[in-house]
Amino acid sequence: MSRPDTFVPPPGARAYALDTARGEFAVVDAPVAEGVGAKGVVLLLPGFTGSKEDFNPLHVPLAERGYRTVAVDGRGQFESDGPEDDESAYAQGELAADVLAQAEALGEPVHLLGHSFGGQVARAAVLLDHAPFRSLTLMASGPARISESQQERVRLLRDALAVLTMAQVWDAMREMDAPEQTGTPQPGDAPDVQEDMRRRWMGTKPAQLLAAGRQLCAEPDRVAELAALALPCHVVSGAYDDTWPVPLLDDMAIRLGAHRTIIDGTEHSPNTERPLETATALADFWDGSGGDR
Repeated sequence: MSRPDTFVPPPGARAYALDTARGEFAVVDAPVAEGVGAKGVVLLLPGFTGSKEDFNPLHVPLAERGYRTVAVDGRGQFESDGPEDDESAYAQGELAADVLAQAEALGEPVHLLGHSFGGQVARAAVLLDHAPFRSLTLMASGPARISESQQERVRLLRDALAVLTMAQVWDAMREMDAPEQTGTPQPGDAPDVQEDMRRRWMGTKPAQLLAAGRQLCAEPDRVAELAALALPCHVVSGAYDDTWPVPLLDDMAIRLGAHRTIIDGTEHSPNTERPLETATALADFWDGSGGDR
């Protein structure tokens, strides 16, 4: 999970409910910076246990490059509503249809970016209908299911949710040795961020977590299908990733004919670990008409 330094939208950005044909979705919407020519709109999808706030550090540098950025909580994530117990509402096809509705509501073809689990959802949306999208960026999101070690973490979470409340699971995760993996507070976190992290966890629907976890552990390799669309693609990652190893991401980029960027000094969340370098790489890609294919 990404760990934003703050849950407060950056200057100029607006948090509201985006009305779509499939319901309302909580977004943070940042316009192009004043005096900068508009180049396009970007739709940002967060990962497993994440939220729209994971992209807070990217809004300002991308606005200064001419891009309006709209980060969204998916169905059942944080401030977007969804059923507590019905996993069928979070089937991949349903989430993909939500993304198409979000893109339609924004009113023009968008650059689509998905982080981690959000990358799987983004890919599914593009494969359902690629017409609304100018490009696809997969950030720290691989070709198929997650690594064995991460599958074990998902299984532990699934087992915990079967017998514990969300609050009890949160407390149990705080006891673990690696808060950077669980998304729970670390000693250096400000008190308001610690509370926001807990509030995000408590706002996420258990069925969404269970369904997303199952998808992460079972996702098939659909790279060939995606490559056949000839949509400009960008594969972004850190220099190390325990969820999808970097060599696997390198190979996926080759199979896609995609632009490839590694953000030095980062792991699974370049968006929060080195946002300025990440924003530069993203904008450079979009500036090139979506890529170099």
